[in-house]
Amino acid sequence: MKSSRLLSILLLLQTRGRMTAAQLAEALEVSVRTVYRDVEALSAAGVPLYGDAGHAGGYRLLDGYRTRLTGLTTDEAEALFLAGVPGPAAELGLGPVLAAAQLKVRAALPAELREHADRISGRFHLDAPGWYADADDTPFLHTVADAVWHNRVLYAIYRRWREPTDVERRLEPYGLVLKAGRWYVVAGPGPRTFRVDQILALTTPAPDSDERFTRPDEFDLAAYWTAHQRDFHDRLHRGEAVVRLAPGATLARAVPLNGRAEPDGWTLMSVPIESIDHAHGEFLRLGTDIEVLSPPELRDRITRTVAELAERYGNLLTDSGD
Repeated sequence: MKSSRLLSILLLLQTRGRMTAAQLAEALEVSVRTVYRDVEALSAAGVPLYGDAGHAGGYRLLDGYRTRLTGLTTDEAEALFLAGVPGPAAELGLGPVLAAAQLKVRAALPAELREHADRISGRFHLDAPGWYADADDTPFLHTVADAVWHNRVLYAIYRRWREPTDVERRLEPYGLVLKAGRWYVVAGPGPRTFRVDQILALTTPAPDSDERFTRPDEFDLAAYWTAHQRDFHDRLHRGEAVVRLAPGATLARAVPLNGRAEPDGWTLMSVPIESIDHAHGEFLRLGTDIEVLSPPELRDRITRTVAELAERYGNLLTDSGD
């Protein structure tokens, strides 16, 4: 609708500053001609909107002009208050800021939308970490977040899983991501992904230092993270094992499974595996509720482990009998 589009133009200019007609058209998914007509309509309605010609030109609002958020729909108001996550905001030191912002938005809403916002915030709560996961110790989160905001270089001692475990890294932090209660920083050059809780030590250049970085204009944090997750899962499950599971037995992993029931009640299925080492430990936890059929090297390794356990506990039984 045109009224919704006019409000969107106001909010875009209010939050982003100067924008060209082409940029507005792309953001709103309309033609440049439509943007021209909408800008004329806003000007005719008394909105202090100005257009500058030239290479660095574009439309902008008069400095200090703000619009009240009276154009929110019921669904938009509900989504706004559902998206306000107090836990992560507090971790970043933004808890009071989030509360103040929500209070201001609530005050600007019409009475009927304010009621819907209160209902949604009173009935839904997002708690990101899992039940059995200890909270990560992230003492450097505030420093990393500040560096993200101010394009400040960081020097870190980082603990990784392979040798040498503790390494020095120069980070150009592009953004922070909260995934399942765990904070990650995406940093250049690369970029690459680092767990914030694995940063052991952190130093920053002096406040008057010129050592800053330029964040690439084309970098899209959400798009990078989507691609990163896809690549991670592709790397994670490089192989496949064929196993038989006893009735009622389950694998403690959220991976795609396909199975076929057999006459004895067991289930024959193919299971994606990361490596022989990882699958060996995971399958042994199921004890006699699983039989590994392939690959042969995994079956042979489990066979050797079971034989060693039988010998060890057999010796204990013999010793206790004496």
